[in-house]
Amino acid sequence: MREISLLLQGRIKNEWARKAILTGVECSRDLGFAKVYFTTIDPAEQETVKAGLDSVEGLIRSILGKEMRLRTIPEFRFIVDLSEEKARVMDAVLDSLKSPAPANENPSEEGDPGNDDGEDE
Repeated sequence: MREISLLLQGRIKNEWARKAILTGVECSRDLGFAKVYFTTIDPAEQETVKAGLDSVEGLIRSILGKEMRLRTIPEFRFIVDLSEEKARVMDAVLDSLKSPAPANENPSEEGDPGNDDGEDE
């Protein structure tokens, strides 16, 4: 992930691909495929950024093959990472479930007639 990020920042000229913020990479055991998760600052640009990443995939593989000296360089599948959006939705749901705090914050101070231990007599 670090190497791909550095390539996108410095050596890749595609402006759309440079807008990707990489969030994770999952490689298959044989290094044949790698899922590269990314997000963008502006959610409206995600599809355009994905197209930009797809267009430079071969160049990224070529550069990584030379620099990392791996026997196999995986084919990349760029996938939009929706975990941040899902987290926002979950926070909104949890916030909506919160009930307002009761007026009496400490209900144990109220007199409980069923809890008379007889010491007052």
